[in-house]
Amino acid sequence: MKIEHVAIWVKDLEKMKEFYETYFQAVAGEKYHNEKKGFESYFLIFDTSARLEIMRRSDIEQSASAELLGWAHIALSLGSKELVDQITDRLKKDGYPLVNGPRVTGDGYYESVFEDPEGNLIELTV
Repeated sequence: MKIEHVAIWVKDLEKMKEFYETYFQAVAGEKYHNEKKGFESYFLIFDTSARLEIMRRSDIEQSASAELLGWAHIALSLGSKELVDQITDRLKKDGYPLVNGPRVTGDGYYESVFEDPEGNLIELTV
């Protein structure tokens, strides 16, 4: 068994697509639009064939707090400490909020955590 994809509601579909394409070389599939339901989405494919679906619907509102029960973050394995450092530096330089790191966690992971354009947490790890 494998996870087929993970999905996230977003406010600005095009901005989020551009973010994942720019920093993580995601390739977007064709945009899906269901006018009747006011629903739009893209599947973003990463080089490992993992997929992230970003979805937008006008009646879905953003939560007031990121600290809720449910999914906490998405972790992206970059393959090396050097890439974690490089992408972290680039994201910081481009103004994305760094939550913590890079650091070695208590359970031995080398990681940094930052917020994407809509405040969702992304963990960069080896």
